[in-house]
Amino acid sequence: MPKAIHGAATIRSLPVIRAVLCCPLVSSRQSTPRECVPGEGVMVTVWRLGKAVVGAMAATVLVVEDERKLRDFIRTYLENAGFTVLSTGSGAEALTMAAAAAPDLVVLDLGLPDVPGETVARELRATARTPILMLTAKSSEEDRIRGLELGADDYVTKPFSPRELVLRVQAILRRGGPAAATAAASYGGGELVIDEPRRAVTVRGEQAELTPTEWGVLVALATVPGRVYSRFELINRVRGYEFEGYERTIDSHVKNLRRKIEDDPGNPRIIQTVLGGGYRLGLARDD
Repeated sequence: MPKAIHGAATIRSLPVIRAVLCCPLVSSRQSTPRECVPGEGVMVTVWRLGKAVVGAMAATVLVVEDERKLRDFIRTYLENAGFTVLSTGSGAEALTMAAAAAPDLVVLDLGLPDVPGETVARELRATARTPILMLTAKSSEEDRIRGLELGADDYVTKPFSPRELVLRVQAILRRGGPAAATAAASYGGGELVIDEPRRAVTVRGEQAELTPTEWGVLVALATVPGRVYSRFELINRVRGYEFEGYERTIDSHVKNLRRKIEDDPGNPRIIQTVLGGGYRLGLARDD
């Protein structure tokens, strides 16, 4: 049933097979994606990718993208993957919709016409732990790092593969899904407590509000306290798929995590850097 918020947000049910206009082409008859020339229109067949992953079933995704064709294209793929999708081309409206609908994830374009995407991300992160996947034409390493430091859980540059976008959305939601039933683990004489069933982290008696990626990094490091995890290993363990990106992306998440759990982020005790190696949890597990 159609739903509108300020006349721009819609939830639609689409056929299993639908022709759409896009740039990156993934055809049902091709084994590898074909990149299009910028501005080239290509008709493609979009096949239903199946229901959203377990833990993300019927999850709601808010797509914030000012280019109408691209917004509809992203929505089509996400809906065919089993997600409920809200969409808008306005940053101001995105903040209103996020507050009203409480989506499970936000796909956010940084180049919005009214409110900069960076500002929208900052506002979203200040009020909720909703995962954010940034979508932008800015592809430099510094742009990626800046986006991740704003609290984004992932970063996709244009042009992109629609299947990869769906895969990344599913991976982020999987990281934020229900954890296995285990007892809360304590580290450093109770300084750090990780409660996986409740997905809660307590530091020095106060609860820390972590994004799904920050949670994943901390849980990975706490698996074997003192063991050094390389950046590559952390990226792949946390994201849940083969991530071909800069190793510095994990540094940005660790930097944000330290701000939330360290007494002195500039001289960290909980998450320690091992030069030439990666990171390790500096606290021993309590017996």
